[in-house]
Amino acid sequence: MPWFPVKKIRKQIKLLLLLVLLTCAAWLTYVHLSLVRQGRALRQRLGYGRDSEKLTSVTDGRGVQGALSTQRAEDSSESREEEQAPDGPGPNMLLPGGTGRPPPLNLTHRAPPWREEYLGQANLHVFEDWCGSAVGHLRRNLHFPLFPHTRTTVRKLAVSPKWKNYGLRIFGFIHPARDGDVQFSVASDDNSEFWLSPNESPAGAQLVAFVGKTGSEWTAPGEFTKFSSQVSKPRRLMASRRYYFELLHKQDDRGSDHVEVGWRAFLPGLKFEIIGSAHLSLYTEESALKMDHVAHVPQSPASHVGGRPPQEEPRADMLRPDPRDTFFLTPRVEPSSLENVLEPCAYAPTYVVKDFPIARYQGLQFVYLSFVYPNDHTRLTHMETENKCFYRESPLYLERFGFYKYMKMDQEEEGEEDEQVQRRAFLFLNPDDFLDEDDDGELLDSLEPTEAGPTRSRRHLPAARAPTEAGATPTPPTPPRPAHQRIPGSSRVLSWAARAAPPLPLLLGRAPPPRGAVAAPQPPKVYVTRVRPGLRAPPRALEPLSPGGPPWPPFPGVFLRPRPLPRVQLRAPPRPPRSRGYRTGGSQATEPRPRSQAQATQGSREDPARPLGHAAPTENLNTSSETQPVTSFLSLSQASRPQLPGGEEEEGDDAAPGEEGASEDSEEAAGPALGRWREDAINWQRTFSVGAVDFELLRSDWNDLRCNVSGNLQLPEAEAVDVVAQYMERLNARHGGRYALLRIVNVEKRRDSARGSRFLLELEVRERGGGRLRLSEYVFLRLPGARAADGDGESPEPAPAASARPDGHPELCRPLRLVWRQDVMVHFIVPVKNQARWVAQFLADMAALHARTGDSHFSVVLVDFESDDMDVERALRTARLPSYQYLRRAGNFERSAGLQAGVDAIEDPSSIVFLCDLHIHFPRNILDGIRKHCVEGQLAFAPVVMRLGCGSWPGDPHGYWEVNGFGLFGIYKSDFDRIGGMNTEEFRDRWGGEDWELLDRVLQAGLEVERLRLRHFYHHYHSRRGMWGTRTRGQRAARRQGP
Repeated sequence: MPWFPVKKIRKQIKLLLLLVLLTCAAWLTYVHLSLVRQGRALRQRLGYGRDSEKLTSVTDGRGVQGALSTQRAEDSSESREEEQAPDGPGPNMLLPGGTGRPPPLNLTHRAPPWREEYLGQANLHVFEDWCGSAVGHLRRNLHFPLFPHTRTTVRKLAVSPKWKNYGLRIFGFIHPARDGDVQFSVASDDNSEFWLSPNESPAGAQLVAFVGKTGSEWTAPGEFTKFSSQVSKPRRLMASRRYYFELLHKQDDRGSDHVEVGWRAFLPGLKFEIIGSAHLSLYTEESALKMDHVAHVPQSPASHVGGRPPQEEPRADMLRPDPRDTFFLTPRVEPSSLENVLEPCAYAPTYVVKDFPIARYQGLQFVYLSFVYPNDHTRLTHMETENKCFYRESPLYLERFGFYKYMKMDQEEEGEEDEQVQRRAFLFLNPDDFLDEDDDGELLDSLEPTEAGPTRSRRHLPAARAPTEAGATPTPPTPPRPAHQRIPGSSRVLSWAARAAPPLPLLLGRAPPPRGAVAAPQPPKVYVTRVRPGLRAPPRALEPLSPGGPPWPPFPGVFLRPRPLPRVQLRAPPRPPRSRGYRTGGSQATEPRPRSQAQATQGSREDPARPLGHAAPTENLNTSSETQPVTSFLSLSQASRPQLPGGEEEEGDDAAPGEEGASEDSEEAAGPALGRWREDAINWQRTFSVGAVDFELLRSDWNDLRCNVSGNLQLPEAEAVDVVAQYMERLNARHGGRYALLRIVNVEKRRDSARGSRFLLELEVRERGGGRLRLSEYVFLRLPGARAADGDGESPEPAPAASARPDGHPELCRPLRLVWRQDVMVHFIVPVKNQARWVAQFLADMAALHARTGDSHFSVVLVDFESDDMDVERALRTARLPSYQYLRRAGNFERSAGLQAGVDAIEDPSSIVFLCDLHIHFPRNILDGIRKHCVEGQLAFAPVVMRLGCGSWPGDPHGYWEVNGFGLFGIYKSDFDRIGGMNTEEFRDRWGGEDWELLDRVLQAGLEVERLRLRHFYHHYHSRRGMWGTRTRGQRAARRQGP
């Protein structure tokens, strides 16, 4: 047996392990270098390139790292339905992957064969009608990168189309002129990225230079060194090879759009030069390809399909998981077992306008909304920063006053602090203290006298008085203003001023002492200062109350918050020297004071018996906003309060005109003046009370066409629970306690105040000895004594006496002929013309719907008006759809004719036709929603779609509900044929209004139209520029002359 050195190996075991590790490292390095030379490389876990540049940091989380580090969802709850991800595919799910998951990352590793005629230009793809200024916004585009609006070429890497809201993708090959180290730089307005591959493979592209990440960065044309990220590190290039490059650019609607790429040899003092046609070549030739041919489009780490942005907290409440989204997957309780649970009853609501003559397009006023429980979060709360129509207040009112009328400020303890509260400029009033909504447009910028209660005048006499004097001489009442001098305007002002008794000055210190019994004085005026935002009026004097009479008396200023606010004038304008006294208003600056008034002012100033503190108000102390420009609430209150005793602040007013222009810096250096206004203190301990205001109760079931951010009407919980409890009691009484209620998933109510309310109950129940089941049935809550006509409108039948409850409350019954079918066929009718990218997206969404739901009872009917940008029939054949039909029509696009042709191609009259649009994103439960709300001879369905704004996508929806449109309409084919179908004669050469005309005839046929906002039901943003071909005058004339 040969000798084996076991003891020596044990002693040197550490050295041997280190040798093995070094050998493995050397072998991995060799393999990596070999793959790099072949155009491939080992995938790095953290996604760093050759020069330690983190790729995913500038690709908005959608580069290589986002695909390699996809997190696996762990189901840690009892019910998987509540843990579903937000509905809808990622922003780039254009190709169906066979399941609900996004398709895997599929980068292009090999470039197509290259030809010499490709030299001199590069490929250019344009993505129009997309807002935003960051490259990340471009990646969120629904069609990026496979389906651009335009495919063309460019001869140099410097493009400026002078357009707005677009994105560019320029790609091809760079051919260096010589070997050596090269630096690249990119400049653009707005953001841009330049990617370069170490070879001709798009999969190896690396980010080498970029301008900004957030969208706020930009450069001037040719400004290659503004940001450090613009200039790349030196790259070693060889003249005998070609290198794949990619340039991404995003432009919004502002600035001078441009993007350019320069390069230079890595030598000191050289400037960047734009890469011209001599060093460019095409990636492939695209001029002969149709828009639906996308196999040749390269996918690189910069631009690829299948990436999904990182999961973030949804900004819209509608994106949060809801049991409604996946409840259709739960097995349904057999309808046969629910037939005899409730007694049958006739169903004929009073709001149906059968055979009732209505005017053109008046059907919008006969569509009512349904109530929903629990909250489905269809209210667009994230859009209410711009639109607050949900609160039923005028925008002008909310801008000026906010929501303070819903708040009641708590009363503070009486005492010295009460004086400070009375002088505050921040007023929190009652709802009755504000102007009516109709008076918003009547706000004036002048003083408006109104009749007030029996209050005493605040004008003081020249004679001095002691603070303890009880029988002071009363001030004569102010004479009423002549009628011809009244300022026209609304008479409904702050009513609380007239109700105050005894009177207390709001902003001018202490209240006047009680006076003796005198003759009943005439009621004085209460003046309300209103500030109108606008141009600053020049100072002018106020007119006297009567011809030849004294000027206006002082008044307590009540200031309503204006916006914007003018500046405050701390120093009075230059004026001639005058005798010392209290500062007066702007009117005193333009007209002399009466002698008696001057004596009163001087006498009151020299009165030794006046108490310390705030002095009594003087004449013309408060002036209008025209004579006393103000800055803010605090400045307004300062301008309307009396001065401190002593009259020190008259120093500045009596100075010479030259001293008036002294700089403010000198005043600050000298310290604060003794006579400055006292600042208002902010009460951080102020508390308030608020009532339980339920704004949902203020809404009605009328089809509100004014507010497009409010969601579905909310059904009170008590009412929904009461109806469900009655139904479960009758269900268990029928089946001996066989079913147990697990949760209420959805309850929908259509109200009829005359005969009762219709409910759609969707409950999750557990069968005894079985699993979870879905109960989804229509019930009718009949009012006691209500009479309902039968379905044909013949003699009414009274409610059966046996079904009346002894307590006289409404009772549930089963409405006749109001049963929906779960397996009915649904046909999506879509007319198209030259919309290749949108047709591809629509078919991908339909295939994904079939894969995610497993529902084969639907069909797609495409009516093609001679599209020349793609082969629509071939796209239908290759799509993974359960059923489809292709119809080809000649001529220009006509929506009404296309929809009618699609419906005519359907043979089964007991199937549902859904008149659809091409730019729709469907939720997963769309088929179930259409079937539930379409009942043959009874119900039609018009769901409300959310229109996405420019740059918005289903993952971050910004937009509004299309409350006026009825173009998305579901109805049974038999009902559609009975009302006459589409109006193809009147809407032959135009579209817009054909949906309202169809709605009129549907309502006159006696059908109800269910109107609900659906979660995750979006209309993608697009413009109509270049969408459909228009008929020329020659074609129109030929059509008129034809048979």
